[in-house]
Order: sequence, then structure tokens, then C-alpha cells
Amino acid sequence: MLDVSTGSMIPVRRVVLSLLVLAGPTMAQGKNTPPPQEEEIAPPAAIVPYDDKLARLAEVLGSVHYLRTLCKATGGDEWRKGMQQLLDSEAGNEPPRKERLTAAFNRGYRAFASVYTDCTPAAIVAEERYRNEGATLATEITSRFGN
Repeated sequence: MLDVSTGSMIPVRRVVLSLLVLAGPTMAQGKNTPPPQEEEIAPPAAIVPYDDKLARLAEVLGSVHYLRTLCKATGGDEWRKGMQQLLDSEAGNEPPRKERLTAAFNRGYRAFASVYTDCTPAAIVAEERYRNEGATLATEITSRFGN
């Protein structure tokens, strides 16, 4: 998260890179509808310029978590723990952001769960490509938005 007062960013890259090291080299309203009642509206969530990339990173973490667990690779659960660290540091007290990032992680997990039920050579290649994409995203986020 960007700290406006100091211009620094909580180390997203450190979380992802530590996971990469752990992973190793392989692996409309109608006419008759009454008008809406006035409700208390929560203040809008802070707009963070790198949220789209962060959501993609969360999706990648979910995908890698599924694939490493499927292929019984060492440190498979570390990717879920890394996602929890990311949630705690980036969206700890911002429920809408936390929900979006969690949904992205789950979307990545489910995307591969619907395709791969066994560890195949294609699953191993996909896991490696997603780890590489995660490293690239972490580098881009920190180089552009961090100090």
C-alpha cells in the first residue's frame, strides 16, 4: 500500500520473491418499483493505482498454489500463506479491497482446478509460467509504485 506521507510501499515484491525462491526452479429499476430507501453509504474505498496489477498477482498466487499442491511440490502451502501476508499488508483494514483480492486468488485457484485433476507435464509448465508472471508483476509494482 502506498503511504502518501512517505511515498513508500509495503514490500509486495519481498512477499512474492520469497515465495518464488521457496518454489524452486520447477514447478435497471422498473416502473412499479418503489424508489430505493436512503441507506448509510460507506465511504468509497481508497483508489490505489496498482490495484489491477495486485489483483492479477493475487490470481497468479491462487493458480500457483493450486498447481503446486496438485503436483505435491515442496512449499505448496507457502503460496496461500504469501497471499495472506499480501492481504494483511495491502488491505488489512479495507474490506472491499480484501474481498477483491481474495476473489482474484480464488478465481486463479478455481481456473486450474477446473482443468487439471492430475499433475501433468502441462500443469508443471503452467505453474512455471505463472511463477514467472508473478515475479514480473511484483517487480513492476514495486519499481513503479514503490521506493
